[in-house]
Amino acid sequence: MSEQFIIRGGRPLEGRIAVRGSKNAVLPLIAATLLTSETCVLENVPAIRDVEVMLDIARGMGSRITWDRDRHRLEISTPQISGDAPDEALCRTLRGSVLFAGALLGRARAVAMPYPGGDAIGARPLDTHLHAFEALGAVVESDTVIRINGATMEGAHITMDEPSVTATENAILAAVGIPGRTVISLGALEPHVQELIGFLRAMGADIGFRDMVHIEIQGGAPLRGAVYVVNPDELEVSGFAALAAATRSELTIDGVAPRYLDAVFLQLRKMGVVFSHDGDSLRIMKPALGYKNFRIQSGLYPKLGSDHLPPFAVLATQARGVSLIHDWMYENRLRYIPELQKMGATCEILDPHRALITGPVTLAGCAMETLDIRAGMTLVIAALVAEGESSLGQIGHIDRGYEEIDGRLRAIGADIERRAV
Repeated sequence: MSEQFIIRGGRPLEGRIAVRGSKNAVLPLIAATLLTSETCVLENVPAIRDVEVMLDIARGMGSRITWDRDRHRLEISTPQISGDAPDEALCRTLRGSVLFAGALLGRARAVAMPYPGGDAIGARPLDTHLHAFEALGAVVESDTVIRINGATMEGAHITMDEPSVTATENAILAAVGIPGRTVISLGALEPHVQELIGFLRAMGADIGFRDMVHIEIQGGAPLRGAVYVVNPDELEVSGFAALAAATRSELTIDGVAPRYLDAVFLQLRKMGVVFSHDGDSLRIMKPALGYKNFRIQSGLYPKLGSDHLPPFAVLATQARGVSLIHDWMYENRLRYIPELQKMGATCEILDPHRALITGPVTLAGCAMETLDIRAGMTLVIAALVAEGESSLGQIGHIDRGYEEIDGRLRAIGADIERRAV
């Protein structure tokens, strides 16, 4: 049975909305628990579909799991790895499943797994992952299944082909479990990579990073169980901030971690959003003046990540002048632009990576389809900005990354309901 959202927009929101734990952080942390036979505890785990799938894959490899969804608390222990091949059907639904490759190499020195699935936002080949494993001495065979023999792996210098987040995480997971010193150059250090490093330190790993381009690991030491709190999802923060601004609402966002939000705060300031933050709360205020057009561009951390951009596109429809959206990484990320055009937005796709948006315009509700996790949340925001009623289909994509988003939005005054189709 599929479901859709029915959203009636055009009204201001108010109150407080809490941020859940980061999806992008928790998936590599779950994979990392396989590196020890002891129990690991993760707090602030979001109750979302992608976590469920990741846990089902781990169970199939021998993990014992207790998940208290209401308390957002997860306990995982894997006394023994039961096999080197994660479940094929599950892996094909989740891109993050590829992280089990690094964890299995780090603990069991072998892995056979299918190519992972996930959102269709552009080409995301695994070459960078496999080259990193080969640099550590692994032997890779790849056809319909990826088979990796890590029996002779040892610490080495890895220069990443590209600053892929998941490839960097995979290299880290493999390197902490093998003997010798590993240095990863030109890798990614996005917040979720830094959180993985923090969790591995808590497990006893000798790992750190310097000058944002080098990760250093002294691997091979036995790892222990650990307790770790998953960081707040910075993508929820930027999405809720864009929602509040675009609907001209007074909204307080609770559970914020400012340490990863410099680029988000900068973008809000440049577009004329009035806000303040105190401790772990961010308050978005009604604007005294209109919003300003600006170039909204992704980059390597600490710049805005690719996933931050789509909600800002909705805010750009309410800003004065022409804004440029530039996602240099994924060529299919702009698929939400035609959906915004259906609502009356003045926008055009220049090429697979760039779009122009001219505002301000009054958006009108219409029927739309969810295309991926971030585009889905973006269209929810657009529907709450629009006048009239919108329907949004295939909302399972949104449930993969946002916990009970309709209930949380209703609590701040949104008119949104979930219906079976």
